Amino acid sequence: MRNFALETYFSEWEFKARYHMTASDAESITVAELLEIAGASPDVLTDLKLGYTETWGAPDLREAIADTYDQLEANNILCFAGAEEGVYAAMRVLLQKGDHAIVVVPNYQAAETVPLDICDVTGVALDADNDWRLDLDAVRAAIHPNTKLVSVCFPNNPTGAIPSHADFDALVALCREHDLYLFSDEVYRRLELDASRRIPQAADAYEKGLSLNVMSKAYGLPGLRVGWIASQDKDVLQAMERYKHYLSICNSAPSERLAVIALGVRDQLLARIHNLMQSNVEKLEAFFARYPELFAWQRPHGGCIAFPRFLGSEGVETFCKDLIDQTGVLLLPASIYRSELMDAPTDRFRVGFGRAGIGEGLAVFDDYLQHQRVD
Repeated sequence: MRNFALETYFSEWEFKARYHMTASDAESITVAELLEIAGASPDVLTDLKLGYTETWGAPDLREAIADTYDQLEANNILCFAGAEEGVYAAMRVLLQKGDHAIVVVPNYQAAETVPLDICDVTGVALDADNDWRLDLDAVRAAIHPNTKLVSVCFPNNPTGAIPSHADFDALVALCREHDLYLFSDEVYRRLELDASRRIPQAADAYEKGLSLNVMSKAYGLPGLRVGWIASQDKDVLQAMERYKHYLSICNSAPSERLAVIALGVRDQLLARIHNLMQSNVEKLEAFFARYPELFAWQRPHGGCIAFPRFLGSEGVETFCKDLIDQTGVLLLPASIYRSELMDAPTDRFRVGFGRAGIGEGLAVFDDYLQHQRVD
């Protein structure tokens, strides 16, 4: 498999950049802050035995996760060490040589790179000229006799797009009609800027739906490294549990305890993050509106990331490189979202708005545009 472009880029810049303006996770908190919000004693960690945990995930953790779904129970949940492990295990279990998969573009790279290492894959583009809408006719046209699954990510990374309720229902109906798995990356769910756009979770809506989620994004707790896949298909979950024996085997015991606590106060965590996101997205909109000759801003539906177009003559790759070199402001250029399946946008960059301190970064960004940028 080719190098993971995003992680390779972040390995160089994520912890060196002075202004991380492209983060895809929400603002995190300390262990002490989490315990205070939950009214929990530190004894929950200090008295914890640091032994192995269950491969499936702790029973109370799976129950807490199942409570975030409408139709599922604890035995419909399989935990992973972050979301990435879930993507990898699911693709290795569901796909074999000779199968075919359909993946939306642009996407989180693993969504296409892992399947491509196994079988044939077809990309279906989100339409940038139609509010990043998923073309269901294109999905239907891409279905082959050997198609096994459709992979989507909504709210989408990097565009923040969410399909309408009617389009999502039609996608589920299409998968059901052709007996396809629907692998749905839902790590940004509950971060909709307009809650009315929130669509059902695939595992609730469809008997062959698999919902991927994690504590990292919407809950702002990436350091826990706790993710999961939910599904009504217990045979698939069992197969992935067996595959996990070759990967992480089990999750970290302290992380599982903290995840249970966090899910118990999820509404408080999400409310805090929503307030920050709403404030930050307004700051971004005002900023980009001052430079209409350089940026075409498109308000995302959800997630804490957006994918504006850069209109400058030097191109977005040169622009992002000069910006980080000159100011320490980190953005993700479009090349990070290059697709091996089809043409993907080449004139955009990812900006994040889920973390605190965005004003300081925007001030430096503004100074660069006013005094340092050479067109």
